Amino acid sequence: MPAMPISFGVMQFAKKGDAAEYLRSILNRYDVGDRVSAEDAVILHAALERHPEAETIKGGGITHFSVRTADYGTKCFWANRADGSTEKFSHKACVYATRKVRERDRHQPHAVVYEA
Repeated sequence: MPAMPISFGVMQFAKKGDAAEYLRSILNRYDVGDRVSAEDAVILHAALERHPEAETIKGGGITHFSVRTADYGTKCFWANRADGSTEKFSHKACVYATRKVRERDRHQPHAVVYEA
């Protein structure tokens, strides 16, 4: 399978693996509880547009991003919304996931299958 180019705003990557690694490197620059810099937030905003649940994560608008704990002792990015609520998201889903509704589940609005 040929490499799939991907971009986050003005940042372009020759293949998805490079994009995922770049986002992981951003994540690893921060300790749990840190606020993501404005420079890195620009990239995260662009990456988040590719996430299958982007609209839900953005909610009423994102004021900033942070790094907090996730499942199983890991860490991940969190979107901090204008209303004070927060939502975690996977940087990998910004690169690999696509939203696809199964034909038999079209009548159920919340039945979503994520495929890489």
